[in-house]
Amino acid sequence: MPKSKDVDAWFQERKPPAAEAMQKVREVILSADPHVTEYLKYGSVQFGYDGDMACFVKHGEKKVSVMFNRGARIKGKFPHLEGSHPSGRWIYFADETEVDARAKELTQIVRAWVAMTPKERGNK
Repeated sequence: MPKSKDVDAWFQERKPPAAEAMQKVREVILSADPHVTEYLKYGSVQFGYDGDMACFVKHGEKKVSVMFNRGARIKGKFPHLEGSHPSGRWIYFADETEVDARAKELTQIVRAWVAMTPKERGNK
């Protein structure tokens, strides 16, 4: 999926401390499935497939935090997908090296989210 010019501009304007690692996460998520899109919403970068899928949170920090909406519904075991909230789940990356090391897992998480039916995702 091509990158959004609005998201490119967001990175230029915001200059988040973890921009390089965030860009790597962005590439992994967008390359996981050709139907995944990116856009801006609520002041942050969102990734979507048939609705909001995931977003960067706490983008002013030096680590990367990605929240998967309705992530508690994702089927499968993912060692770095954290949280006990009834809905959301988070994955964190300290730096670009950690993004590289966890890229396969992140790809699998995105694909598992996309594979859920709208009802399983809780949005229909």
